[in-house]
Amino acid sequence: MPVHTRKLVLATFSIAARCPRTGMVGVAVCTAVPAVGALCPFAKPGVGAIASQSFVNPYLGIDGLALLERGIGAQTALEQLIANDPGQDVRQLSIVDRMGNAAAFTGKSCLPWGGHVVGDGYAVAANMMIDETTVTAMARAFEDAVADDLPERLLKALEAGDATGGDYRGRQSAALLVYYKEAYPYRSLRVDEHRTPVAELRRIFTVCQQQLFPFVDALPTRELPAGTDVANSDIGTTLLKTVDKR
Repeated sequence: MPVHTRKLVLATFSIAARCPRTGMVGVAVCTAVPAVGALCPFAKPGVGAIASQSFVNPYLGIDGLALLERGIGAQTALEQLIANDPGQDVRQLSIVDRMGNAAAFTGKSCLPWGGHVVGDGYAVAANMMIDETTVTAMARAFEDAVADDLPERLLKALEAGDATGGDYRGRQSAALLVYYKEAYPYRSLRVDEHRTPVAELRRIFTVCQQQLFPFVDALPTRELPAGTDVANSDIGTTLLKTVDKR
């Protein structure tokens, strides 16, 4: 029986990146399988970000972050992970470390078209594409959005990939995962099943800019264990308005 009928194919197009200005790390991804955010994106603050896809192996993300945390660079970590993976021929892996070094791998038996682009502080990968148009568009969009914060840059890259048509099976789920300074996510959004998951991810992101992100920004941190006093702040006013609307 062919390998692709026995194992789950995950992530059609993704980007893993680090922001040189803030140190944020994160992943954005879209695929034609439900709930891609549960298995593909991995990130840790001050450590790096990883996207594991194609015939996905989540341990490449889990073990990869452990290697990065030990100070091993992206390229060396990728080489070690792939060398120890018996299914390497059908894997796709993107890694960005804490310094912004990026590396990517596309196995020789990944379903075509499969490939990747590695740039300054980011790695884009895709499989089951018509051609390289999607990864090229994503890389260009990410670079063009250099003035934006990382969550917006990742989302713009994902939108650029989606606009090319992306996966020839269609699209079904999308996710955005970004870490900043804390052990909990700075931005974490998922669309687990939708006809237009990237557009829906953008819609949710826009809603969260008003109703969720101000709350997250006021949460307790290691430096401020009590969190930010929002009672008489703009954040507090925004949150109260949200409560009133409901």
